[in-house]
Amino acid sequence: MGKRSNFLEEVLDWPDAPKSGKVITARAEEAARWAELEGKFDLVTARSFGPPAVTAECAVRFLGIGGVLIVSEPPSERTDERWSPKGLALLGLVAQGRSRYGTGYEVLIKDQPTAAEYPRASGTPKKRPLF
Repeated sequence: MGKRSNFLEEVLDWPDAPKSGKVITARAEEAARWAELEGKFDLVTARSFGPPAVTAECAVRFLGIGGVLIVSEPPSERTDERWSPKGLALLGLVAQGRSRYGTGYEVLIKDQPTAAEYPRASGTPKKRPLF
């Protein structure tokens, strides 16, 4: 985790980097519960984070209602098994489908509040995925 954070810190020193940018080194499951980050974002993106259930559970609490989660996807065709509507509904997310711009992106909208139990404790989403 530190190696990735160090790279991002370097990027923030680049001339055109956002002046208000900040790198946070923490597990997503933990940082999503920090009051200063919970529900504060309109957009969350993920690439090579983990399986769909893990990505959705770790990202959802960062989003406010109406927020969008965009996940980079492999080139294979989309299936409901991969992005389970029932599993996403547990988190307050609704899949909008896949967009293709050279590669695939799954687009999800947070349309309801997320239950207090999500995300579960660190490591649990990966060990026991929702879908």
